[in-house]
Amino acid sequence: GAGFGESTTDLAWDGHLSIWELGEPLAESPRYALEAAYATADVDVGRVAAERTRFGTFRDAADVHRARVDRFRRVTFELAPPRKEKVPLRREIARFPYVPDEPAKLDDHCFEAYSIQVHGLIKRLQAAGAAKAVLGVSGGLDSCQALLVAARAFDRLKRPRSDILAVQMPGFATSDESHAKAARLIEALGVTRRTIDIQPAATRMLADLGHPAASGEAVYDVTYENVQAGLRTDYLFRLANAEGGLVVGTGDLSELALGWCTYGVGDQMSHYNVNAWVAKTLIQHLIRWCAHTDRFGADAAAVLRDILAGDISPELIPAGAEGAQRTEDVIGPYPLQDFNLYHAVRFGFRPSKIAFLAEAAWGDAARGSWPPHVADADKRAYGRAEIKSWLEVFVRRFFATSQFKRSALPNGPKVSNGGALSPRGDWRAPSDASAEAWLSELAANVPD
Repeated sequence: GAGFGESTTDLAWDGHLSIWELGEPLAESPRYALEAAYATADVDVGRVAAERTRFGTFRDAADVHRARVDRFRRVTFELAPPRKEKVPLRREIARFPYVPDEPAKLDDHCFEAYSIQVHGLIKRLQAAGAAKAVLGVSGGLDSCQALLVAARAFDRLKRPRSDILAVQMPGFATSDESHAKAARLIEALGVTRRTIDIQPAATRMLADLGHPAASGEAVYDVTYENVQAGLRTDYLFRLANAEGGLVVGTGDLSELALGWCTYGVGDQMSHYNVNAWVAKTLIQHLIRWCAHTDRFGADAAAVLRDILAGDISPELIPAGAEGAQRTEDVIGPYPLQDFNLYHAVRFGFRPSKIAFLAEAAWGDAARGSWPPHVADADKRAYGRAEIKSWLEVFVRRFFATSQFKRSALPNGPKVSNGGALSPRGDWRAPSDASAEAWLSELAANVPD
């Protein structure tokens, strides 16, 4: 569109041309140029179309301003991009769509997201008349963020943090390091610490099931893992019954998208989940923001940085010859999977387009901007083969194997405009769907 500058007598065209997409400026030509000027940009027409199918405001605005719309001049042309050579995008694709890159926006965004979580929990505590909040604290990212939210919620309610019951439940593979981190965070926040060793109960359950691990055999299957995950949630609910409390969930949006949670009596369930619609990459930045802004004191900030530096692991299988269990070895790097999730849910893009955008965003670590506070060691690139491989994992897990877990979810606050997966809100899908259409499209249109 042409830009106009208003003088004291009339409107004079300044020769300025700009290209916008959904309210975002993409390119512009120089102002007051003496010669003919033009502007070029990559316009994502699929993104525009997706927005117009979801929101009726564009059509409403067009109806209101029909006289002006009818004055637009349409210029048709044929575009024949080269097929044999790679044409790079001119626009920058954000690596972390849930996290703004600009420092000022990141601070505002973190404050907003954190406040939504806090006030969502406040509302649920008031509505339920719960005297206490009960949550499991493992020393990992998700339970750390949930505990921070609970602490601030009780501060806002002018209730003592001692009414927050932070429960440590060491299992067969709980490391001394993560157990110590959880204890340090609990102490730094001044909440009530409870410790319940689940190993005796888990061993008894495995024995009752006739599982060989009960007699010491190294059989670490899904039953072995879920016995531990289920017992932890069972203890939390019964403790909440005994204390008149409310179980605060800790699992995040990324885990729900990939089905990385135990269904029913497991970490999929709670009375209210403050992290349900917060992506893992955003949780990392929220914790980093809390530490950087010293919102809970120096001791807490030090623990938060230690938690951020650790590997992401459920710690359900004892460390073997190859080291400890790492979540991202199974389901893929969270930065890539959050990228896939955002573009699949927010815009409904086909897998080949998501792969194309991922390669533009992640193909070169030196290209584009990174959010503040990301360590240089974490600024890595992914090649097309990695992107395609992990996208296959995402498509299979998201569309084919995990929907049943999302169809029976507790309530939680919607934090990001990147969408949520609540069956009562943004995402409704059959639990027995097939992923073949998406996998076939990916295989056919993304060369190895």
